[in-house]
Amino acid sequence: MNILIFGPNGSGKGTQGSLVKQKYDLDHIESGAIFRKHIGGGTELGKQAKEYIDKGELVPDEITIPMVLDVLQNASPNGWLLDGFPRSIEQAKKLWEALQEKGEKLDFVIEILLPRQTAKNRIMGRRLCANDPNHPNNVYIPPIKPDGDVCRVCGGELTARSDDQDECAIDKRHDIYYDDKTGTLAGAYFFKDICAQGNCTYIELEGDRPIDEIKDQLLAQLD
Repeated sequence: MNILIFGPNGSGKGTQGSLVKQKYDLDHIESGAIFRKHIGGGTELGKQAKEYIDKGELVPDEITIPMVLDVLQNASPNGWLLDGFPRSIEQAKKLWEALQEKGEKLDFVIEILLPRQTAKNRIMGRRLCANDPNHPNNVYIPPIKPDGDVCRVCGGELTARSDDQDECAIDKRHDIYYDDKTGTLAGAYFFKDICAQGNCTYIELEGDRPIDEIKDQLLAQLD
């Protein structure tokens, strides 16, 4: 099973993606994690990507695409869930071309819908667990509000990413995501058209609902 998941930063797509990964034993390929691995390893691609990420800007295709496609080619036989890529309509087109060239099918495309201001508030309240960054912790969402500075799931240490507290960077990231002409939403709609032609199934989820409700709705449509 191969899945693409779309959603603005703050929509909970990392949490939902982690749940899907566990249920179906998929590789959860998250573009941000790929970037962080290269940045932490000091690779040349990582150094180039960091310059753009620090400014909240889209990492150019010539850096992003080789990273992501290399991981897809070495994914689990059970399939993959790709999170955070594509981020533009051009990346969407290139990804679709690459999948077709490999003869690899795309089964589902998931879009999590969330108003822009709600997404921004969620980002600024997000806290990352040292043990598992997909454990849901947010100081502004009562159902997943952590107990002090420790993870509500496992008790691990919590931190806030510096870019999560930078409103200018958040606005730039959302400018890219909510752009339905050339940006990420344009890429999502490109795949929506692909699915409408019978090549895959497109699933839309309301991201302002409780996490468990979103999970149940999603898993029901995947089964």
